Amino acid sequence: MSAAAQGGLPAATVADLYRAACLAELDALKPGNVHGYAPGHRMVTADFVTSADVSAPPLAEPGARVGQRVRGGVEATFAAVGQNTNLGILLLCAPLARAAERPSPLAETLKAVLAAFDASDSRDVFAAIRRANPGGLGRAERHDVGAEGPVPPLLDAMAEAAPRDRIARAYTDGFRDLFEIGLPALRAARGRGLAPPWTTTAVHLAYLTEVPDSHIVRKHGPERAEAVRVEARARLAGLDLAASPVEVLLAYDRMLKEAGINPGTSADFTVATLFLDALLAARGETA
Repeated sequence: MSAAAQGGLPAATVADLYRAACLAELDALKPGNVHGYAPGHRMVTADFVTSADVSAPPLAEPGARVGQRVRGGVEATFAAVGQNTNLGILLLCAPLARAAERPSPLAETLKAVLAAFDASDSRDVFAAIRRANPGGLGRAERHDVGAEGPVPPLLDAMAEAAPRDRIARAYTDGFRDLFEIGLPALRAARGRGLAPPWTTTAVHLAYLTEVPDSHIVRKHGPERAEAVRVEARARLAGLDLAASPVEVLLAYDRMLKEAGINPGTSADFTVATLFLDALLAARGETA
């Protein structure tokens, strides 16, 4: 284990790696999402660049609990850009940032972080979600984020949402999608000789084609989300990213945006994958 891993990573390093992951995701052509090749859904990349910058300090605050990091990041983002650009990113990256501070192997420490939420984490995460008010949130019969009264334990709320939301599910399964979809896709892309931003595009497309996107589920329903996944797999089968297929992907990008389809959760997981990969590298670890 490296010296960095033995002592954990300093906050400045965690913040820098988080910013870099956010910016790298924006550089990649991600069909249906906001990226450097084209805006979409009434948002532009500049909002996301600013959001990454202002949310990095609370995300990496030394010793802060997960809920504090998420809430601080959301509040800083709204103060700077006035809209929700990164709730999903913060929910995925905050546990990784807290785990990265600690000396044990990251995968082990992440499990400990996910098992140690307290009432303050619940209050802060629920407050952050209410502030961000993500599109299509709707209402739940149990543990509804907008309900009055006592806040339920965070893991109970995430378990309730897990069947319909992959970010919630990540909190209950140890961030399995990052380790089983994102990191393998990133390493396979590098193994094929792809360079950024195409390695990042490869990660996004892996999520888009392997699992229904939760943002599409919230906005359009599970059937439409699954149809988008199936169509993406068929449309993108055999696509050679080494050939930089900008026009092919931009045509698909326009089609999705004209239909109001935004695979935002796939983009959130892409950022988290890049962040996790960078944290592991900085600590001298492999997953």
